[in-house]
Amino acid sequence: MQMKLFKSLWGMEAYTYREAFGKIAAAGYSGVEAGVPMKEHRTEFGQLLQEYNLDYIALISTSGNHEETFKANLETAVSLDPTLVISHSARDCMSEERQLQFFEYAVEAEKHYGIPVGHETHRHRAMFTPWTTARLLQAIPDLKITADFSHWCCVCESLLEDQQENLQIAFERTIHIHARVGYAQGPQVPHPDAPEYKRELEAHELWWEHIWNARISKGFASTTITPEFGPPGYMHTMPFSNEPVSDLWEVCLRMADRLRNKFA
Repeated sequence: MQMKLFKSLWGMEAYTYREAFGKIAAAGYSGVEAGVPMKEHRTEFGQLLQEYNLDYIALISTSGNHEETFKANLETAVSLDPTLVISHSARDCMSEERQLQFFEYAVEAEKHYGIPVGHETHRHRAMFTPWTTARLLQAIPDLKITADFSHWCCVCESLLEDQQENLQIAFERTIHIHARVGYAQGPQVPHPDAPEYKRELEAHELWWEHIWNARISKGFASTTITPEFGPPGYMHTMPFSNEPVSDLWEVCLRMADRLRNKFA
């Protein structure tokens, strides 16, 4: 199975699209992960994807009337011919009945537009814990996820040692991986190579390996992964100066290299 590494534009806001795409292509990534650009920039965005031979993963979110915003944002994303769509979907505070209503609608919309959608396991969203996600996946057989287990570590204040059954369900239904390492008190370690976070790194890499093997067993030709470490807010900073403790580009590239060595 082929691994396709994507680079998020999150944290690259200081670059123009041309600068960012050129840097990403030169680093050997297969594609770009980003929100749908503003209407006036979509033509340029699409042309640059072709020029640099980069695939696209679209990131969307829902709010207000979650069904309406999902459909509208999915329709816009599809116009840029993405490999798949990642959705920050629904809310953690919704009732289970309301969540099920939304995701049943989302699966039908996904089928209508013919594009795979992975709903992200993200804080603030419906899939913010392993058990809520498992219940939703069991109730809706065609529902799929983008696995970002760093959020679950933070929410559960653990490395999910007591969540093996729910994790197994998540492994089987993952279509995209966000390869960021979290820990019990936050969604992002300062650096994946830091020896004090060796246990966290090994736990996440084992989870990603389970996903990889699940997809091989199902006959998939490729798996997409984004080393999705983020800028300050997620990245640790020094007190008073707010200076990042690590270089974001280097951290993502280091994780990309680890993934290549593990799965290529």
